[in-house]
Amino acid sequence: MFKLDDKFLEELGLAALPAEQKQAFLQHIYSELEIRVGERLTENMSDELLDEFGNFVDMNEAGMKKWFDENLPDYAERDDYKQLRSANAQAPETAVMSEYGAMKWLQLNRPDYPQVVAAVLEELKTEIRSNKDAILGGAMSGGQTASAAPASDQASADNTGFVASTDGGQTAVPDDEQDDQAQAENQQ
Repeated sequence: MFKLDDKFLEELGLAALPAEQKQAFLQHIYSELEIRVGERLTENMSDELLDEFGNFVDMNEAGMKKWFDENLPDYAERDDYKQLRSANAQAPETAVMSEYGAMKWLQLNRPDYPQVVAAVLEELKTEIRSNKDAILGGAMSGGQTASAAPASDQASADNTGFVASTDGGQTAVPDDEQDDQAQAENQQ
């Protein structure tokens, strides 16, 4: 598992970032990674598949139920779904269906998802390393880093099973060795 945390920033040569900017920069890295992974995954994807996945992104209950009926009719009885549901007991059912369905959809339609995440993360790390002096210079001059976004104190997940936990200064990104159960546990 990749962790976007203080150790990650140190690896990139950004350990000297002011403490108040570290979390914001980590959140920005996560957001950028999420966008780039999404773009890479949707390259050359048919409109039909994009629409199908869009049902999970948009939490379209009718579209999600249709996909589950056709592809995974027993989803609510599966242990990994039950585990995700219990880990998110306060979340609306459609939100849990969305997260679970997106994860299953990716496993079916883009089994290379973990490899795409790893490749895009490496590209992003290379870019950050090549710009570390500018990033640190902007931070040290008292200004926010140009690309830093506001940090969140809550765990967040997009609808692709791609999980970020910004509490405690760590952001977790699943790798290709996690199974369904481990991904569900990471969403707690």
